[in-house]
Amino acid sequence: MGDTRKHILILGAGINGCALGRELVLNGVDVTLVDTADIASGATAYSSRLIHGGLRYLEYRELDLVRESLGERERLLRLAPQFVRPFRLFVPTSRRLGGLGTVLGRVLGVNRLSMATRPDVPRGMWLVRLGLWLYDTYAGRTRLPRHSIHPVGASPAPAVDPTRYRWLCSFYDAQVEFPERLVLSMIEDTWRAAAEQNVRFDVFTYHHAVLDKETVTIHDVRKEGPPVTAFEPAAIINATGAWIDDTLRELHVDSKRLIGGTKGSHFLTFHDGLRSDLHGDGIYAEAADGRPVFLLPFGEGTLVGTTDVPFDGSPANAVAERAELDYLLQAVNDVMADNDLGPEDVAMHYSGVRPLPHVGPKTPAAITRRHHLEENRSCRVPLYSVIGGKLTTARALAEETAGVVLGRLGQTPRLSTRERMLPGGESFPGSVELEDEECVRISQDLGFQLDEVRAIWKLYGSRTASILSKLTDQSHENLDGTVLPRSFARWVIDNECVRRLGDLVERRLMLLYHRRLSTECLRQLTEMLVDSGHVSASDAAAEVEGCIDRLRDHFGRTIE
Repeated sequence: MGDTRKHILILGAGINGCALGRELVLNGVDVTLVDTADIASGATAYSSRLIHGGLRYLEYRELDLVRESLGERERLLRLAPQFVRPFRLFVPTSRRLGGLGTVLGRVLGVNRLSMATRPDVPRGMWLVRLGLWLYDTYAGRTRLPRHSIHPVGASPAPAVDPTRYRWLCSFYDAQVEFPERLVLSMIEDTWRAAAEQNVRFDVFTYHHAVLDKETVTIHDVRKEGPPVTAFEPAAIINATGAWIDDTLRELHVDSKRLIGGTKGSHFLTFHDGLRSDLHGDGIYAEAADGRPVFLLPFGEGTLVGTTDVPFDGSPANAVAERAELDYLLQAVNDVMADNDLGPEDVAMHYSGVRPLPHVGPKTPAAITRRHHLEENRSCRVPLYSVIGGKLTTARALAEETAGVVLGRLGQTPRLSTRERMLPGGESFPGSVELEDEECVRISQDLGFQLDEVRAIWKLYGSRTASILSKLTDQSHENLDGTVLPRSFARWVIDNECVRRLGDLVERRLMLLYHRRLSTECLRQLTEMLVDSGHVSASDAAAEVEGCIDRLRDHFGRTIE
């Protein structure tokens, strides 16, 4: 490392930390990225999996956030087409008018006006239509269609309860089915940028940083011993999300409370009737208390969320409570009356804590989703904490933060990720039909089954052929219950910072959401981790049992 080159430590390998590392490395800065767990293992993995402009932010006068979000939505559709897809949502409405007083009260900041109507009165069609018109206006020139209005019963459209609703207002946003894979693509691109700029980019998962005056040492959280590395960073960026306050305490840095996160829970159901009634589109409905609830096609099932509950515990312990699941089930049954979902239809659930700013007593929905940078001047090393943010605006947050931090260090940003394609999006086909044609070609050229190629295409996009061509094991035996070749799983272990079985299940191969995940599949993956040296042979059984216990306790999944 050169004497004059900056070296920045980023704590937290969620989407914000990884996007920021990418931005800094592109500008010729050495970066060390550290997380006490895995890449994208916090709030990134527990979102509603939407890339959106924030339709409801209009009610809270956060017009600049809507404009920024819509701009980033358009950019992600262009630069990450392998992960971010156009997605149509329908807002069911039951009356022409309704909710005007509540919304105007929020827009004008007049509480008494917002209380002039009952809070449980749903938004009427004209109010929704006005909001969608504003949404389209702020989007400006976009590749997505504008909003439209449909009578209930029109086809094709979700089969909502016709006794309850009269109109469906449709609009487009985007869906990112696997934000975990989006983040891993950022990591891959950062390694590419490091080679281009001749700088270092080191990633330490399952490690923690210790700060002593101006020196940082990095330690393995799984075992005692000497640090794996030590250096004097030019700056430290705390991007640990809902753990930001905990991280500052562990660094022994004095700070006011910065985070007042809220918990958002979701569940996944494989109820065939519900999935069929959605007709491939999503629903953006109001629950009984007026909070928005999404019903989204997701893999073979339907994803339902989310809640917004104040949460003060450890973010690692956030689990969907029975009351939250009942709330979401009731919302589904209110909208789609023919399906009558019950607790037995919940295949799994997940819950994450949003890294929102601490603002004292305030309605969770009213807490801003804007991001900002908090500088801590009591630390001997320049230290910044990233507050807020969301999937859609992670790149913009990173660009803004990099500009501030580099400016503080006397350096002006030279390059930006504004037009930089994420790996797997290069030469991407322009339609689903052309994508399938490409999968057929790869299957024929490389000798893999078509369903194998399609499954890997969902994870890697146009990198699929290159990855499959590197697999030396040509037997192509699949992991139990899946269409993923074992040789492919071994490649992932060798190339994507995998350390634990949960890394593979939850954030690399996305088997957490696989309908037929089995204990035998977990055993096969653990054998590969043993072969790679990440798990000892004596710990293999415990690794499998620990994963099964986590799937049951944290996600409500029972594995056979």
